[in-house]
Amino acid sequence: MLTDTLAPLAQSLIVELDDELQTTRRVLARVPDAQFNWQPHPKSMTLGHLASHITDLMGGIENTLKTTEIDLSYFTDQEAQPATTNSELLQHLDANGAANRAALMAATPDDFEQIWTLRQGEQVLLRQTRAEIIRHLISHMAHHRGQLSVYLRLLDVPVPAIYGPSADEPMFHG
Repeated sequence: MLTDTLAPLAQSLIVELDDELQTTRRVLARVPDAQFNWQPHPKSMTLGHLASHITDLMGGIENTLKTTEIDLSYFTDQEAQPATTNSELLQHLDANGAANRAALMAATPDDFEQIWTLRQGEQVLLRQTRAEIIRHLISHMAHHRGQLSVYLRLLDVPVPAIYGPSADEPMFHG
């Protein structure tokens, strides 16, 4: 339950995040373990990499509230270990969701206004307030969730309802 002591933006973001996490969980739950290495095109991410990226994006909210920048030049492909099973995906999503919720509940209005930077070495890729970065992360996650729903369709896996019914699921299932 949300309280009046939370920053107004945190109250709004928590409600939105909880909804997006439930929706994302429904989509990720359909990712078949046997297809994690499948990709629709050589330029596309594999199914497992895309699904893992979605859960990683949700981890970015807590990170954004605890840091003022990330330098991508310090990250390597070896550090990014995509999930290899559906169970790992859902565990990662749940852990990131809980961490995000806690970080948002602890955030002050000033925390949201602090400038946050994404860089690649000296090149600044993005510099915005933390509030704007958090909104970007949620939108970015929804974008990739849409891609994931196309992957599922191509694999003939029933696509769950997302913001409305799908051809496979005409009504939301709580």
